[in-house]
Amino acid sequence: MTPPRSLSIEDLYAALVPVTVPSSPLFTNWAETYRCTPLQIFEPTTLYECELVLELARREKKGVRAAGIGHSPSDIACTTEFMLRTTRLDRLVSVDVEKRRVTAQAGITLNALHAHLARHHLAMINVGSISDQTLGGIVTTATHGSGVAYGVISTHVCSLTLLLADGSYVRCSRSERTALFTASLCGLGATGLIINVELEVEPAFRLQEVAELRLFSEVVDQLDEIAHSAEHVRLAWTPAADRIRVGMMNRTAEPNTKPASWFYDYILGFHVLQILLFVGRYIPSVTNLAGYFLCWLTGERSVRVDESHRVFNLDCLFLQYTTEWAVPYTNAQACLRELHDWLAREYEDPRGLRPHFPIEIRFSAADDIWLSPSYGQPTCWIGIVQFKPFGFPVPYRKLFATFEDILAKHNGRPHWAKSHGLNCATIRQLYPHFDEFVQVLEEVDPAGLFRNEYMQRHFYDQPISGRFFKPRPV
Repeated sequence: MTPPRSLSIEDLYAALVPVTVPSSPLFTNWAETYRCTPLQIFEPTTLYECELVLELARREKKGVRAAGIGHSPSDIACTTEFMLRTTRLDRLVSVDVEKRRVTAQAGITLNALHAHLARHHLAMINVGSISDQTLGGIVTTATHGSGVAYGVISTHVCSLTLLLADGSYVRCSRSERTALFTASLCGLGATGLIINVELEVEPAFRLQEVAELRLFSEVVDQLDEIAHSAEHVRLAWTPAADRIRVGMMNRTAEPNTKPASWFYDYILGFHVLQILLFVGRYIPSVTNLAGYFLCWLTGERSVRVDESHRVFNLDCLFLQYTTEWAVPYTNAQACLRELHDWLAREYEDPRGLRPHFPIEIRFSAADDIWLSPSYGQPTCWIGIVQFKPFGFPVPYRKLFATFEDILAKHNGRPHWAKSHGLNCATIRQLYPHFDEFVQVLEEVDPAGLFRNEYMQRHFYDQPISGRFFKPRPV
């Protein structure tokens, strides 16, 4: 195998032909809210091909942005230079059942990882609302599940193997290259290309979810008690109905329950709901009706048992705009009450904003990951969505702007994979180790090979609009 540095530019391009997407490549995220046209998109299948991509970028003085499935509802994966898709680097490398450790390539999706783990009677300790993302993607953005005693998913990472900007490989963990490891656990794709992730897992388990529909005021008044009422608690607030569905999930030995009704889930819960949301684009009161319809559809109380990841996961339903922020757990009640008061005023106004639903509320334990929104504090995550029924755009900017202002007022930190408008100075105030993170970037990537427009905007104060990659204004 010829070392990349000995190849000419022409040889590099020729060697990458089999893994190069055809000319005029277009990258669009899952929600179709951001898109970009990189100079080239590469889909390597081997580590050598990854080395070739980086060597070509160094020669051509271009940046390289790693991207997986593209599920992030922001422009974090977008670039106008080279893009390296990791989706074909998706192998399970090793499994140690006794030590409860697995090593997988970063491009593996969580859905595929669940299937591999099940064959070894293992499971991820905690999972977020979806499993479509790649393992590398959830690690580098500190994606979370829910549970006051459970950290973000990156806290379960034991070690990482990175391909650095200079073409060298490095393994880092809590005991080796500690600063690089801590930075990369929420590195936003800027510390290096994640090759392998060694992950702590546990024996396969089922979850029983008991879900109850309660008044907003009742839930918020008892928020601490409810958050500690189960191993994993997830709240789904429907503002139009002033109700919160409280989902309490615990590990169980009970057998799986029967699947929900196809008619209720698919016909009513998908098609009819989407029609109501579509009509709500023109008649705002119908959006309120859709909220009441959803509460009626889910019922006052339900119980289900299934394999862990199926209970952790939710159906995203439709394409959507979304944003999510994390506030200190101690600020959660005050923050939720202020959100409630604001939305009540909107509903009183015939021309007021009409948010979709649910507003998802989850929890995570404190951690020591430099850029984790849960750094140093137990956290309450609050996420809001505006669906795009049948793919049609809906107004969301004013709604999200006020939502984010309220969350920021309560010392909120945005989810890195979702859009936000924070500048470098504000991020530095929110994260005590911001400068140490940037120092690690300067050490491992002084030329900025892995810094795309997202990183330049939020970490280096470059005047790059957050709407640069938007397909059209809404």
